[in-house]
Amino acid sequence: MSLVPRPPLDVTALRSGLTGPNGPWRAVDVVEDTGSTNADLLARAAAGEDIADAVLLAEHQTAGRGRHGRHWSAPARSQLSLSVGVAAGTVPTSGWGWLTLATGVAVADAVAEVSGLQVGLKWPNDVIAGPDKQGKLAGILAEVAAPKQVIVVGLGLNVTMTAEEAPDPAAVSLAMLGATVVDRNLWADKVLRHLATRVAAWRAAGGADDALVSAYRRHSCTLGAQVRADIPGGQRVEGVAEAIDDTGRLVINTGDGTVTVSAGDVTRLRPTG
Repeated sequence: MSLVPRPPLDVTALRSGLTGPNGPWRAVDVVEDTGSTNADLLARAAAGEDIADAVLLAEHQTAGRGRHGRHWSAPARSQLSLSVGVAAGTVPTSGWGWLTLATGVAVADAVAEVSGLQVGLKWPNDVIAGPDKQGKLAGILAEVAAPKQVIVVGLGLNVTMTAEEAPDPAAVSLAMLGATVVDRNLWADKVLRHLATRVAAWRAAGGADDALVSAYRRHSCTLGAQVRADIPGGQRVEGVAEAIDDTGRLVINTGDGTVTVSAGDVTRLRPTG
């Protein structure tokens, strides 16, 4: 059981800071319990609602989803669980893959600003930290809503979750890493402000600009490493993670050539010899 207090999110304060004439978001809502904030925003879009620039936070997600439909659940108020709607109609679909990467950069920037902790980004959607940067601090999932060209980006940042409460032994939280600030209201404000800044730049550039590419490379724990990529369909690729291409795909140099990976589980391999 956590000894760290877990007060509720203050939706009035969050709306005051994040919406309105000077706010970066159009709407902010908080629900007590839900299966998945991503699924909720997707459903609202399917019903005809405009979800662009809308933020949905949950005190407790009971059916959070990772990549490939993996289930993720954590105790109530131990995470920052949220999803946002991002209008993508002005960005070529070839640039959409960079939105997930930009979200990771935004989280890394917020963590550095608030706590001073240095985290890494594991391609394509994990924020990692701790010894050797092996622990999963946050996960990101992007899904395209219909019928409009809006991308729903969800993220879960572990805040006060303990090792005993973690649904995955690889998970770490800000509290576990020794962060002194564990107020989810502050974290929500900072993460959403950094995310809005990165989204605006991504939209203006029509994908990745030099600043985003540079920031991603700075935070990346995948680029330059010897990796193994397990690709859907049973294919496995090993080599050096050489680059991220214009569409956000990982380029792996196998020694016999390069393979471009658009999706898969990537594991950093320890050097041999």
